[in-house]
Amino acid sequence: MHAFTGFAREPRISDKLVVAQTRALCHVVGPMDAPRLQLSLLPDVLAVCRLEPSDAIPEWATRTGFFSISRTADQLSVVCASSEVGEEIRASHGWRAIKVEGPLDLDLVGILVSVAVPLAQAGIGILPIGTFDTDYILVRDSQLGEALKALRSTGFHIVEA
Repeated sequence: MHAFTGFAREPRISDKLVVAQTRALCHVVGPMDAPRLQLSLLPDVLAVCRLEPSDAIPEWATRTGFFSISRTADQLSVVCASSEVGEEIRASHGWRAIKVEGPLDLDLVGILVSVAVPLAQAGIGILPIGTFDTDYILVRDSQLGEALKALRSTGFHIVEA
């Protein structure tokens, strides 16, 4: 076992992964023409809800605007208007959706990365949702201004509803 004896150390595997991921992201994003993508900010404040995997899809989740439902062996996940979610539901409130205007070909590579990288560089976490025609990126409402600024500075045109 080695004791820490100074600032210099051998790179750990996690350090190498970060470097590799960073280089890979730069390579993928570099040749893309991301600024041609148009983004739209959806008007609803959303909630991300966790239900039991055996629960029925709740009627309240589909009442208004944007919603997305995913079922796995572990959970039923619902994204919907925050105003529709009861207090008894385990949920994270205060999300906003940014839509990548489509339709986009399902074989396109790097669309999500082109949006995610400027947000990551600005310290903004995302929750991506993909559909047949396009992608949606959810960001915290409290970070929305910073997110829009980061995307615009990268060359994205954003339509606000």
